[in-house]
Amino acid sequence: MNWDLLEPLLIIISIDIILGGDNAVVIALASRNLPPEQRNKAIILGTGLAIAARVLLTMVALYLLQIPFLQLVGGLLLFYIAMKLLTDNVETENIKAGDSLAIAVKTIVFADIVMGFDNVLAIAGASHNNIILVIIGLLVSVPIIVWGSRIILVLMDKFPLLIYFGAGILAYTAAEMIMEDRYFFQYIEDYPFIHQWFSVVMVIVVITLGYLFNKKKGTAL
Repeated sequence: MNWDLLEPLLIIISIDIILGGDNAVVIALASRNLPPEQRNKAIILGTGLAIAARVLLTMVALYLLQIPFLQLVGGLLLFYIAMKLLTDNVETENIKAGDSLAIAVKTIVFADIVMGFDNVLAIAGASHNNIILVIIGLLVSVPIIVWGSRIILVLMDKFPLLIYFGAGILAYTAAEMIMEDRYFFQYIEDYPFIHQWFSVVMVIVVITLGYLFNKKKGTAL
């Protein structure tokens, strides 16, 4: 596999893992009231259906991003998501535990769709219209998220630098989305320095703003 395919694949896997920690919490919460013998079934079935839904939603997103200036809008929205990742704590207290296998699976799938919007948008931007990369990335990263969720969440709490790294990946993806909007590109094609430095500058801006905001709240590194 050459670097042109490997780079977006690694970015997709990184986005899935960084943004998937809260989805892993949802899986744990939704299945916690089930008997042990049904818990794994709920996790496997719910995760499988969630992956299928994620692929379908990403395909829809890839189609929608072909609409004029929508990649520009998507990139700007992804910048917001990157900032939100740095400055917000996602609440999962309102996720109800299921008392049956069907309810737990339904909760996992529904919550994943609702909470997975950032994943879908980021992955659509990083995939460069290659749905095969999306599927491979999900197949690689989802088992890591599900079975290593506790480790991932502990590492993120212990090493906040991982959150900044993830936000940087999202900012880079957002910048690439904006640059790839062919309707927006016509306005900047005569300025090659923008192509060279825009992604780097936006990564620095997002991480710096996130750090300053967290420092003001007293939660910076």
